[in-house]
Amino acid sequence: MLETPRITFPTDLPSIENRIERIRPRAYSSSRNFVDGKVTYLSPYISRGVISTRQVYQHLLQSGETIESSQKLIQELCWRDYWQSIWRLKGDEIDQDLRHPQEGMRSLKLSLAISSAKTGIDAVDRGIATLYETGYMHNHMRMYVASICCNIANSHWLEPSRWMYAHLLDGDWASNALSWQWVAGTNSNKKYFANQQNVNRFFHTSQSGTFLDVEYDRFPLDSIPSHLKEYGDYTTELKLPKGDIPLSIDPDRSVLIYNYYNLDPYWHTNIVANRILLLEPSFFEKYPVNQRCLDFAINLRENIPGLQVFVGEYSQLVKLTGATKVYFKEHPTNRHYSGIEEPRDWIFDTQFEHRSFFSFWKAFLKSQKQ
Repeated sequence: MLETPRITFPTDLPSIENRIERIRPRAYSSSRNFVDGKVTYLSPYISRGVISTRQVYQHLLQSGETIESSQKLIQELCWRDYWQSIWRLKGDEIDQDLRHPQEGMRSLKLSLAISSAKTGIDAVDRGIATLYETGYMHNHMRMYVASICCNIANSHWLEPSRWMYAHLLDGDWASNALSWQWVAGTNSNKKYFANQQNVNRFFHTSQSGTFLDVEYDRFPLDSIPSHLKEYGDYTTELKLPKGDIPLSIDPDRSVLIYNYYNLDPYWHTNIVANRILLLEPSFFEKYPVNQRCLDFAINLRENIPGLQVFVGEYSQLVKLTGATKVYFKEHPTNRHYSGIEEPRDWIFDTQFEHRSFFSFWKAFLKSQKQ
């Protein structure tokens, strides 16, 4: 088996910007589905709001690329914004079967063979172990894991997707939940399956004789493999920091609110303001993550000079600061914020509901011709 490439995720801005400079869209297009493909490893920074899909897209154009030469990469950026647009419009509805009930569901919980990395599919077990070790999983592997969870072990997609989200440095609830729904057939017209030949090809293995070692017309399987039938709970370990106590607040200056989904170091750099990273216990109760993920986000704060950390609820923070001008970026997780809401940096401006990615992609292409 080919060794999975070891990738690290530095948190300093020069290293992140250098990673943008190293994008090779043509190599990405031809190799992205392979474990050793030339992927960008930018997703944790996009998910945490350090950089935006628009920023990456504009870099491609400024470096001489075109939509045609970078189409596969640009489509991936658009997929991310497409999922986000659904979350923005549907809210908590994405936590439910969105278009169809999940067929063949056996359990609401996660198969323990998956959470313990003992599925018997070597590449998959290695992918899960790598997720635990690094906070990263290749996108193609995510589809394999989701398919085994939902369409082989017949778990409902929600709790397994929460398990994966909790470990991902690039955890984006919209991309995660809606991608799992796509695999499970609740947000698509059919379930996604991958057989052992497919796994072997893209992850350079030669395993045979597994429950996936069948032709595609054998899916769905007649029965659940016995070792996948034990289901149970998973745990997350998280300790919120104490925060900066007391906060140093200038009442004559505006307050800019950052959070787990907004750590943008380029946001209003031209003004002097009170900059506060808000970590709400209620947010992490609703969207649990492991310590590695939170620590990664907190380390990214170093790119924002003067950013203070407040652990508590938004209402407590506003009362404490006494500020009359509080700014924040629009996001489905902070609809309870009050103050001056500003838009995120989308790859293109759209406020319309798109029922399919194809519709979203057509709207994007049209916007670039105007």
